[in-house]
Amino acid sequence: MLTTKLGRTGPTASALGLGAMGMSDGAYGFADRRESIATVHAALDAGINLIDTGDFYGMGHNELLLSEALRGRDRDSYLLSVKFGGLRGPDNSWGGFDGRPAAVRNFLAYSLTRLGTDHVDIYRPARLDPTVPIEDTIGAIAELVEAGYVRHIGLSEVDAETVRRAHAVHPIADLQIEYSLISRGVEAEILPVLRELGIGMTAYGVLSRGLISGHWRPGDGAGQGDFRSHSPRFAAGNVEDNLGLVEALREVAVAKGHSVAQVAIAWVSAQGADIVPVVGARTPERLGEALGSVDVELTADDLAEIEKAVPTGAAKGDRYPTAMMHTLGTPD
Repeated sequence: MLTTKLGRTGPTASALGLGAMGMSDGAYGFADRRESIATVHAALDAGINLIDTGDFYGMGHNELLLSEALRGRDRDSYLLSVKFGGLRGPDNSWGGFDGRPAAVRNFLAYSLTRLGTDHVDIYRPARLDPTVPIEDTIGAIAELVEAGYVRHIGLSEVDAETVRRAHAVHPIADLQIEYSLISRGVEAEILPVLRELGIGMTAYGVLSRGLISGHWRPGDGAGQGDFRSHSPRFAAGNVEDNLGLVEALREVAVAKGHSVAQVAIAWVSAQGADIVPVVGARTPERLGEALGSVDVELTADDLAEIEKAVPTGAAKGDRYPTAMMHTLGTPD
């Protein structure tokens, strides 16, 4: 497994990360506990050391699951990236985001206990709390870094100005934000700022929640509680056009001798050594396919063909429902 340093000040991470959200919460359909744990083990055995979670994934379920999966593993052999601040209700509803300094310390205390560890490698607010200056939130995490409970500070889904303000308080290791062939809003302003400041990017949604994986078919549905059941890009009238883009990409993938998912992930990797794709595999089979992306070599001609198949801005529909768009660092 290739490795890369997350920004100038961040840790050395594998060139591919594992996102654990889909293993809890039913956000993308049913997840089998044993298969989830087997997927974590397979990722570690393959050399993936970056594992991303959130304290609100399944209201703590995800952290407890990872604690079980990581038991007995050398703590220095993996990096835990933890998002915090998402407020949930007992009915799974969302209640906004809390970035108050007192809340930051509280969230971390619970995460350390659930994860069964004495430190988090990268700690990041899940979204910007509009009622709390980002300087206050980052300052609180910086105190936890000083105390040894946190190794590095990250950000998630914020705009370029917020990145600058946060970095002025404490060096930021990476920004976690959605980036894929059909979600390229980071390229205009955010990515240049990250590179100017020496901040890495961990890209989630590289397969757009399965939409551009090559496995989603016309007529496929999403169960109640599944994010895709209310995602504009999966809605009737949009999904058909979006899957047309996937079929154009499939032609490029077949010519390369790889799967659609592998080429889509490899495209993200090809945008810079400072970008680490985070894949949300829930089974060893899907993880194995994603791991194959590391071996995909895309030439300049390949990248041109991919751009022709999936032009910038070609996707139909927003990447989140309208009510959630204001929480994102970029709309595309």
